[in-house]
Amino acid sequence: MNMGLGLYQEQTLKLVMTPELRQAITILQYSAVDLISYLQDQANENPVFDLEVAAEVATAKAERPAPEIDWKEIVGNRATGDYSPAKNESTYNPLDYVQQGNENLYEHLERQLGYVKGFSPLQKRIALFLIGNLDEKGYLEITLEEASRNLGVDVPEIEDVLSVLQHFDPVGVAARSLEECLLLQLEHLALDDEKIVLVVRNHLQDLADNRYQRIADKVGCTPQEVQTMADLVRTLNPRPGAQFSQAETRYVIPDVTVEKVGSEYVVLVNDVAAPRLKINSFYEKMLSQQKSQEEAKQFIHDKLNAAMWLAKSLEQRRLTLMRVTQAIVDMQRDFFDRGIHYLKPMTQKEIAERVGLHESTISRATSNKYVQTPRGIFELKYFFTSALTTSSGSATSSESVKRRIKALIEQEDRKAPLSDQKLGEMLLAEGIEISRRTVAKYREEMLIPSSAKRKRF
Repeated sequence: MNMGLGLYQEQTLKLVMTPELRQAITILQYSAVDLISYLQDQANENPVFDLEVAAEVATAKAERPAPEIDWKEIVGNRATGDYSPAKNESTYNPLDYVQQGNENLYEHLERQLGYVKGFSPLQKRIALFLIGNLDEKGYLEITLEEASRNLGVDVPEIEDVLSVLQHFDPVGVAARSLEECLLLQLEHLALDDEKIVLVVRNHLQDLADNRYQRIADKVGCTPQEVQTMADLVRTLNPRPGAQFSQAETRYVIPDVTVEKVGSEYVVLVNDVAAPRLKINSFYEKMLSQQKSQEEAKQFIHDKLNAAMWLAKSLEQRRLTLMRVTQAIVDMQRDFFDRGIHYLKPMTQKEIAERVGLHESTISRATSNKYVQTPRGIFELKYFFTSALTTSSGSATSSESVKRRIKALIEQEDRKAPLSDQKLGEMLLAEGIEISRRTVAKYREEMLIPSSAKRKRF
């Protein structure tokens, strides 16, 4: 066998991860909110294009004619002094009574401190120091001994000021522990009888674990009374300062909308929220001018190509979302027509084969995306559920089984709640083959406590 060196030509196909391809993949996995932020960053880096906010397209509706006003009647009523605003002209605005969300806990308590009469300058300084040491839940983070060392004031005087702060709004603020916070709220409601105070102080963990019989034996009452106390304690607020949290509220903007038109479902990509790309006319003119320097022309040309690639990536994202959502709607037609109990098991591989894309592309297209449907707003990942076998050999989705478990628990006798084993047997009688461990897993995912904690005396 002879071996030698030589030059040969060979054609091969391989995927090269270019910057443009990486950009298209990144844009595909962005949600509507993240896409807006990404486009704004790109606009800051690329001066060639501008972003213009797309105007919301309102549904065409026939304008209702304005009601005719009898001015003679109104003038006559005014002349006789009988004029009053009509029912639809009421000056009452419910938004006037909504609390402004820009006030934090410190400002809220400091404003109430100004209404306290009889406080000396030293007591006000102590109060402001204590208010400044409250955490976001409204609890006092330092001990009175630490406050005494920092302020140079005796502990009893700090306790006097703290007792005043603990009666500020919200009720339970400036507490040093969860027990003290709950006791302050019970005192405010005039429900702090001897037994419930004893339970909150000494048996709060047993109360959380529903060990009513154990508490009843130690306190000297019946389990029914302990359960009534537990119901009352659960109505209290363990984090009174959380309502003044400055955390930003994030709203869900659907990326896709599914509307029913006649007997068919139409998929629309939400382009209203995303800004539109527009080439800056100034740089467009510079590119066409003969006097422009070659370096400037090359710079504008490169940025223009980047803008065009970005526009193509956005269009590709829109088409991919539409195709994937349409495939999901076609496979889950029974869900859209009849409800959650008819949600079918579905995998990303099935959608990938249906639309002719890779499974990883389906995963990126459905990550952090929401769809607005006639049955509500759902995450696109919601429709990909595992399958459970029925006695007839067919498959049912895990989401429909969860809903069935929840319905059975809602209908149970609270004095004898259904165990996970019993729920599994009831589902088996309905033709759904499921183990006790799987029932427990689904129950915990729905944040439903065990049968021992659901029991009512």
